[in-house]
Amino acid sequence: MLRSMYSGISGLRNFQTKLDVIGNNIANVNTYGFKKGRTIFKDLISQTVAGASGATATRGGINPKQVGLGSQISAIDTIHTGGSTQFTGNTLDLAIAGDGFFQVADSNAAHSAYTNTLYTRAGNFYMDNAGYLVNSDGKFLVGNSTVAPAGLKPIQIPTTAQSMSIGQDGTVTYVDAAGALQTAGQLVLAKFPNPGGLQKNGGNYFQATSNSGVVVTGNATTNGLGQIESGFLEMSNVDLAEEFTEMIVAQRGFQANTRIITTSDEILQELVNLKR
Repeated sequence: MLRSMYSGISGLRNFQTKLDVIGNNIANVNTYGFKKGRTIFKDLISQTVAGASGATATRGGINPKQVGLGSQISAIDTIHTGGSTQFTGNTLDLAIAGDGFFQVADSNAAHSAYTNTLYTRAGNFYMDNAGYLVNSDGKFLVGNSTVAPAGLKPIQIPTTAQSMSIGQDGTVTYVDAAGALQTAGQLVLAKFPNPGGLQKNGGNYFQATSNSGVVVTGNATTNGLGQIESGFLEMSNVDLAEEFTEMIVAQRGFQANTRIITTSDEILQELVNLKR
């Protein structure tokens, strides 16, 4: 069979994957904290028809003769650029201006420690019926609580509190029933040397991998972490104009590869017809 036919097949597969990534980006154009994907191609191994030879005293050198065998997926990157910030006015809507991730986790029965920590840029948080700060899935927002014994455990706001606020450094304060200002705790953010190495788990969650590096945790505005903006949400970093342009490019690339297969098939048909 013709090598060009198999090259065309590899191109079809790759552009289909590219369209899958673009489709996912567009589907999440309004997903809070979503980070878009990008597909990178690379060529397959080339078949060497004739090797290179160096120059001699009487004749110049000759370049190698190679026939490429198609393309393959090099990488599907996650682009961690910041998305646009949307004002909501809701105290528990949080956005990170700069690097870092919110940490969300489960808790043990005594609410004294975190388990199964995940990372997210989606800052739509809530208060449950017991006053704990949680996300839409009920996972606790990781921070240091001032409730005795103080330490790294879920932050709780008394249900009798009159109001609450969250500072740019992640400090959670509230006004108690007597009108006094109290501190409930401080949020702890996380960052990674290689955020592109994080694994998407769905539900706006990222999970650390062996290539994301050792996690660095700390309070907002420290250790290179961004500041927290209360009353704002970070939108998706998907640019629709860019995605539609990439979709057109992928569609044309897909069509071009189908033409390669069609033309190769016509050539094979002509070869078969030689016997007639």
